[in-house]
Amino acid sequence: QVQIVESGGGLVQPGGSLSLSCVASGFSFTFSSYAMSWYRQAPGKERELVATITSNGGRTNYVDSVKGRFTISRDNAKNTVYLQMNSLKPEDTAVYYCKAIRVTSYWGQGTQVTVSL
Repeated sequence: QVQIVESGGGLVQPGGSLSLSCVASGFSFTFSSYAMSWYRQAPGKERELVATITSNGGRTNYVDSVKGRFTISRDNAKNTVYLQMNSLKPEDTAVYYCKAIRVTSYWGQGTQVTVSL
């Protein structure tokens, strides 16, 4: 059974940093064969793609609003993908979801990030 578990969310002040982790297990194929993405969904808004990393970690892509502030990375030996978030803004407040992509996609349950004074 596939399990994708995000962690690391919380409350942080504007300008602060958080590091999210996503651990995956139960895949039919090795973790290293899956591209991984982070999405976020703010209240009343559609889910938005934030960042993607290729299966071998060789390429990354980011939505314009987080470029230069967020970094996606992965450790295939640990079946884990990370999202380092720096210079956080109130508009980054959302539930952050991890997604594994191959032929079939799998979602985690999300972790709440709140940026506020």
